[in-house]
Amino acid sequence: MTHQAAKLEALVNKNKSTTPKKTRFIAITSGKGGVGKSTISSNMAYMMAKHGLKVGIFDADIGLANLDVMFNVKIKKNILHVLKGEATVEEILVPIEKNLVLIPGESGEEIFKYASSSIFERFMGEAHILDDLDVLIIDTGAGIGEHTQLFLRSCDDVIVVTVPDPAAITDAYATIKITSRLRDEIHVIMNQVRNDKEAAALFEKIQKVALVNIGDKLRLNYLGQISNDPKVAVSVKKRALFAREFPTSKPATELEMIVKRIAKKLERNVLVNPQESGLGGLFKRLMEHF
Repeated sequence: MTHQAAKLEALVNKNKSTTPKKTRFIAITSGKGGVGKSTISSNMAYMMAKHGLKVGIFDADIGLANLDVMFNVKIKKNILHVLKGEATVEEILVPIEKNLVLIPGESGEEIFKYASSSIFERFMGEAHILDDLDVLIIDTGAGIGEHTQLFLRSCDDVIVVTVPDPAAITDAYATIKITSRLRDEIHVIMNQVRNDKEAAALFEKIQKVALVNIGDKLRLNYLGQISNDPKVAVSVKKRALFAREFPTSKPATELEMIVKRIAKKLERNVLVNPQESGLGGLFKRLMEHF
């Protein structure tokens, strides 16, 4: 462990509660933009919160942060303002629903400029206010950029979202291949599919290519699919969540099944160190790889 990471661990330990909660860090990514990654991230966070989990969602989509649009809220300051000393962690948090809070992000490159500063240490001291999170969803940038990979390396789970488009499938596989160098388990969600059969066939195609080129060291798990439904597009245009606007729709029902599968992993949450909780725990992990 680097000297900086050791200092961060000391700060996390100093500020943690006496009975810290384990936070599950889940990165949601994609090979290319426009496949509905942020739509799935925001609706998944909402649905988890409705199931009683304490959820944070961190907008880490470099240059294209748009979760404020998804949740129809106004963002005045983000995490970069905290690192610059222009706001506190508490001041940038945006409550969305009961049990759900949005953490506005900023360019990963800008964030890590503060990795060794005293301001960053102060940030770690403030971040303990989110230590009670059960889940922290990180909506990453699309593609395989350096800072996106930092988040993918640091999370407990990585979910790749793709759609039934040849270019999107190719880019999703490229993301899976690069990410397989960092971890041995990756999850996949097929979005905007016509039916279960199409989704299963596309996943099987990706899985076969991965088996040939990556090998059986990678566990590629199919979490499920979200059907192509005009209700989703209507919700996005209204800056609303389809899981809230149309709770009985097919996409909402399918997403609920995905959330239940993830919840089973939460019940077996053996990978997470109790010290690694909340936003501070995520940044501690990031610094260990930086």
